[in-house]
Amino acid sequence: MHKTKIDIPQETRATLVYLLNERLADLIDLKLQAKQAHWNVKGPHFIALHKLFDEVTGAIDEPIDSIAERITTLGGTAEGTVATVHKRTTLAAYSLEIVSGHDHLEALSTAVATAGKSIRAAIDRSAELGDADTADLFTGISRTLDQYLWFLEAHLQSDR
Repeated sequence: MHKTKIDIPQETRATLVYLLNERLADLIDLKLQAKQAHWNVKGPHFIALHKLFDEVTGAIDEPIDSIAERITTLGGTAEGTVATVHKRTTLAAYSLEIVSGHDHLEALSTAVATAGKSIRAAIDRSAELGDADTADLFTGISRTLDQYLWFLEAHLQSDR
């Protein structure tokens, strides 16, 4: 931990940094999964899904950066390398065999839902640790993920 004059005890900050780095790994993985879907989607709804998957990718950029900056604010080191993300992510591996829009929607909506569940747990844990700022950060991210989960699932609820 780096020195800081922030008024959160070092032990608490270390726990928060660990929690933030876990969620950082999930969001970086989620961004890459959305990009995988964007690049490889095929089918009659190609252009709509291609654009949606790219929008999901872009929407995750700000939360990734915000989490990394919160980590460093607390005196930690943001750990966003591919190797670290691979070790820490709680998301299932994204299949490289997916082609159809429907299958990409299923896979990506599952990943978004998984990330959202972990973020909601992080809200509670941050609050337990007495860090309203980190809890608020996670709350905003939760709203973003829930909105994009809705967008993805709306396609799955249609007649195709």
